[in-house]
Amino acid sequence: MRAVLVRHTRLAADMAGHCYGRTEVALADSFAEEARALRAALPWEPREVWTSPARRCRMLAEALAAGAPVRVDARLQELDFGAWEGRRWETFRGPESEAWALDPWTRRPPEGETGLELWTRVAAVRAEINALLEDARVLVVTHAGVIRAWKHLAAGGGPGPAVFGTDVGYGHVWPACGKE
Repeated sequence: MRAVLVRHTRLAADMAGHCYGRTEVALADSFAEEARALRAALPWEPREVWTSPARRCRMLAEALAAGAPVRVDARLQELDFGAWEGRRWETFRGPESEAWALDPWTRRPPEGETGLELWTRVAAVRAEINALLEDARVLVVTHAGVIRAWKHLAAGGGPGPAVFGTDVGYGHVWPACGKE
């Protein structure tokens, strides 16, 4: 199986300090240029493109598809931060957010999901994509949290907090070689 994961491109607003997992956020004015550069960086033409339902991912998926079918899959969404979505992190500091910060794996934001729930749905969609034919050449357009979980799974990691650790920049392409 050949799969490449791509994180959506830069956002129009500086969201540093904001909790915006599933919040719809506009893309930067440089989107077309960034999409062209990503298209040139792909190791092959995709035969299928899977994407998160977030607009920022769907737009990129369509720009990179080059005629390949695009499949929207909710399992590729970012972590659901529930009541914290769209807010500045500093606006909900307290016992509940501190407890979550210490154990995002089993604790959930109010009305949100746990890290384990994210990992479980990413494991399921990854297994489905991996079940495709050997030469499927699937492009997956998604979010940093999903890519972290996928990388952790590809390295043989089971459920655990390592999914929250590494940085995945805008327009990040993984794996660079096009093989998982």
